[in-house]
Amino acid sequence: MVDMEHSGFSIGDIKQILRYMEAADMPVVLRPPSKEYHHAARALDMGAGAIMFPMVGSPREVKQLLDYMKYPPQGKRGVALQIMHDRFAGGPVMKKLRDANRNTAFCALIETLEGVENADAIASMKDVDLMWIGHFDLSADMGIAGKFDHPDFEAAIDKIIKACKKHNKSLGRLVPDASVGAALFKQGFDFLLHSSDVWMLQTTMTAGITELRATCKGGRKRKGR
Repeated sequence: MVDMEHSGFSIGDIKQILRYMEAADMPVVLRPPSKEYHHAARALDMGAGAIMFPMVGSPREVKQLLDYMKYPPQGKRGVALQIMHDRFAGGPVMKKLRDANRNTAFCALIETLEGVENADAIASMKDVDLMWIGHFDLSADMGIAGKFDHPDFEAAIDKIIKACKKHNKSLGRLVPDASVGAALFKQGFDFLLHSSDVWMLQTTMTAGITELRATCKGGRKRKGR
């Protein structure tokens, strides 16, 4: 997953990152900085395979966002062929449009009470592939920021889980470690993002520096004796 909403990534950065992922044969879910058409369409043109729109709240909004992502006749995405997303290759136009529509996934980021209330309706929509829970934003919108064990928060999550199971949609969330991921998997989450590169680097560096300082401090004491 590549996040443009909470980072400084430009579209130029995204173009480069997606080439690395393409070379590694690694699909990418990209979160644009907004729900504006140009943010979604340009990311798809650069080769993103899935778009995770923030703050998705209603079926009407989902329909508009799907129009941004899908080529005619399925949607209203502006047509640009033989560029990054189709690896600059030629071919029959209608087949290219159908292939692009089939190979672009829609991820609804549920992080508001409106999204929770409309979870079943959103999950029922044909081209919604993944429901993703933004747990921090959702808890903040509920007035219980960070209280993930609060009964109201747990009830909201349960509602989303039931909607995904009912309509056979994938359910995702960011997890800080494997134990949390395993617990969520048992609840019905089947799309788990493990931490982030920045946090993993921070954790490793903090542990290493702490151990190094303790070792060196202990060595000075022994020398002094």
